[in-house]
Amino acid sequence: MPSKWLLFPGRATALLLGNEAIARGALEAGIGFASAYPGTPSTEIVESLAWAAQKFGIHVEWSSNEKVALEAAWAASVSGVRALAAMKHVGLNVAADAFMSIGYTGVRAGLVIVSAGDPGMWSSQNEQDNRYYGLLGYIPVFEPSDPGEAKELTVKAFEFSEEHEHAVLMITTTRVSHVRGPVELKDLPKNFKTKGWFDKDPSRFTLVPQNARARREHLVSKWEAIRDALSNLQPFNRIEGDGRILIVADGVSYLYASEAAERLGIDARMLKLATPVPLPKKLVLKALEDVDKVLVVEELEPIVENQIKALVAEEGLDIEVHGKDYTGLTGEMTLERAARSILEFLGRGAVDIPWKPVDDGGLAGKLPPRPPAMCPGCPHRATYYALRRAVNAARVKPVYSGDIGCYSLGVLPPFREQDMLIEMGGSVGAGHGFAKVLDKQIVISIIGDSTFFHAGLPALANAVYNRSPQLVLVLDNRVTAMTGEQPNPGTGINAYGEPAPMLKVEDIARAMGVEKVVVFDPFKIKEATKALKEAIEYVRDKRAPAVAVARRACALEATRRARRAGIKQPLYQVIDDKCTACGVCYNAFTCPAIEVKENGKAWINPDLCTGCSVCAEVCPFNAIVKVVEEGEGWDDVWF
Repeated sequence: MPSKWLLFPGRATALLLGNEAIARGALEAGIGFASAYPGTPSTEIVESLAWAAQKFGIHVEWSSNEKVALEAAWAASVSGVRALAAMKHVGLNVAADAFMSIGYTGVRAGLVIVSAGDPGMWSSQNEQDNRYYGLLGYIPVFEPSDPGEAKELTVKAFEFSEEHEHAVLMITTTRVSHVRGPVELKDLPKNFKTKGWFDKDPSRFTLVPQNARARREHLVSKWEAIRDALSNLQPFNRIEGDGRILIVADGVSYLYASEAAERLGIDARMLKLATPVPLPKKLVLKALEDVDKVLVVEELEPIVENQIKALVAEEGLDIEVHGKDYTGLTGEMTLERAARSILEFLGRGAVDIPWKPVDDGGLAGKLPPRPPAMCPGCPHRATYYALRRAVNAARVKPVYSGDIGCYSLGVLPPFREQDMLIEMGGSVGAGHGFAKVLDKQIVISIIGDSTFFHAGLPALANAVYNRSPQLVLVLDNRVTAMTGEQPNPGTGINAYGEPAPMLKVEDIARAMGVEKVVVFDPFKIKEATKALKEAIEYVRDKRAPAVAVARRACALEATRRARRAGIKQPLYQVIDDKCTACGVCYNAFTCPAIEVKENGKAWINPDLCTGCSVCAEVCPFNAIVKVVEEGEGWDDVWF
């Protein structure tokens, strides 16, 4: 649950998560509309706003994907309602089509697009630098360095957006989104504007070529005005200190660079940037006065560095500008990394940093490896187990076209049922390509329920239209699990937790023209295996698409529901005399709740067992039995 301080009506100082701080800033700015698709590390922004929504009457939603979220927020903005759209960095790829046009149309009420990046790829397939999108789309980029600044900069972003009638892209990173810091709360509005009026202006908002050409000219001229305004964006952009060496840093890199310079006793001028795109030209030129050389400290791509180099060349200045030649292009910035970059930039070579890193007492070397694993009771494990049995029974050679979600862990042994994974929804689209060129292999495209609604629908329509011989296996665990149990169009509730229409994957598949659709419960291994084998053979024999839906709730969600309802969960244990140490339960099924004793026999940890019952079904010797009966309603919490 978000911090109670999020709703505090007056002035105070609170310790907030960076994402909570952004939500608080949006509330202080008088937001009326918020939309998002969940994605780490951005998810808590709209989760926090959804928690606050009904108190203030604002509209908050989990949209089916980022493109829809941005389109909806833009429409609210041009109708006079301040709006926010949030997503992770790769989500902006999905929203890019709308994003590029929004630069041309502009906005009316403030529109802030938050894109949370992930340097180091802690929970992502790449670490792309979305500041490039600001350059590409002529959308100014705001980048806070800590939660306190994130809140203040969010308020300023709404004001700036509205003043210039132009969207603002706010970039955060994992270290800003998921760290807690002191945040100065200010008064909340007494009334939130949630309803507006759209004044029609086709020459501005209808981007047919004739109008778009005129809007392009307007956009370029506005960009210079935005650049000038950013030079006066105090205190977010500022010059600190003096000296003939200039260190330029934006976002969280500023904290590392400034602390490193202070600890090293470096006499340097510091230019702190909260708006890396476009570069605040007048402020940068002022910072460059009487400077011999410049070091730019920034994460990932040389966005600021290249702009400064271009400005130095344009102005004919005799100043050395360095950056990525010292800081590198990959991974997160750290204090030690910033310090080493500064020392090497100053010609000190590989000088030891004059402070010791935090001593862990040698603990890091003693910790056992912790490979990621699906949770105890995860229905995806049962589905993968049944799928392998079905593939073997059908005697086919499979190619598994994978996708983004908890089920991505199927790439690991013993299942190894994800042969490729590129982006959300890519399983079915790429599966079509595989299916059209592979004659002796059967393509099985594996996608989650939330991802299916996010980006799988167009790909499935393509598969039907082009008669793609692939099995589309939808893992429906009733929630968007990987990002923290958010609802989706198939869940039956909305962002507020209220009842909402429930879209069923099988109904959509049939409506799209899929002739073979099977639905099964993965916890019933024999039935699941039979259904999957039937679908695989249909694809093989008919050379046409089939859809299989594996439906069971996420174990975390199911057990949470049970606790809230006071329903007792069952417990399973191993009968030691019957166990033959065959290893099927812990080697082939690999439930984390099942441990191995010294004699090779299995033992179920009662603290981890979720009572899913699948281990009892997979045990070939009936050595696993129920020792505690479940309470009434137990089955209901799993669907």
